[in-house]
Amino acid sequence: MLSLSFTLAVVAVASILDSGVARSQTDVSNASERSVDILLITGGCCHDYDFQTKAMQLAVKDHGIKANWTVVNDGGTGTDAQIALYDDPEWATGYDVVIHNECFADTKDPAYIRRITKAHHAGANAIVIHCAMHTYRGAEIDDWREFLGVTSRKHDHQSRYPVKIEKPGHPIMANVPADYVSATDELYVIEKLWPRAEVLATSESENTKVAHPVFWTNTYGQAKVFGTTYGHSNDTFSDDVFLGVLCRAVVWLSQPE
Repeated sequence: MLSLSFTLAVVAVASILDSGVARSQTDVSNASERSVDILLITGGCCHDYDFQTKAMQLAVKDHGIKANWTVVNDGGTGTDAQIALYDDPEWATGYDVVIHNECFADTKDPAYIRRITKAHHAGANAIVIHCAMHTYRGAEIDDWREFLGVTSRKHDHQSRYPVKIEKPGHPIMANVPADYVSATDELYVIEKLWPRAEVLATSESENTKVAHPVFWTNTYGQAKVFGTTYGHSNDTFSDDVFLGVLCRAVVWLSQPE
């Protein structure tokens, strides 16, 4: 039984109020006929998580994906929370896709982190967004970083970054224009790409001229993972191209091998 110390709500996408989020008109090809069970874990510092949540839910609906959402927004607005969800060893059971969109950079406890990564290693597929890369960045263990597929501890300034598609044939990259430029967002500096990660797209630092992964996939144990370092701003979560990438990642992760 999950603790009442955090908010847990199953959100019906059809009931989402119009929040000014731009809607994509392009359906995802081969969207699953069955409903996808999605667990979204969000909260922490630095971002408008309510807006981002509604944007993702609305985009999934507009792309023709049937979805049942469970949203856990817990931990306040600080950087060092440990949320009660992960006290349950079966916290990820029953979900097709887990979306990590939380930001807790200063949480370091190895046992706590390994309760999260254990579920993913056992097969809980995941999308990891933006500050998920900096979550637990102060930890001495690498389990979370190996799960993400990248190691990052800092970012460049906000700008509109051209995106170079490295794997145009990957289904997640379908319909991404060759001349795509991000909405105003932060570019994360990637220190390390883990061995089982595959880069789908990169953006170049305006400071160092070094290209960094911005979209990628990873394999962690039995789990498939899609990651993006973009997702700081409401502009990004109003960008049809970015939202389309997330929607295709949902479909890719939820389809059987």
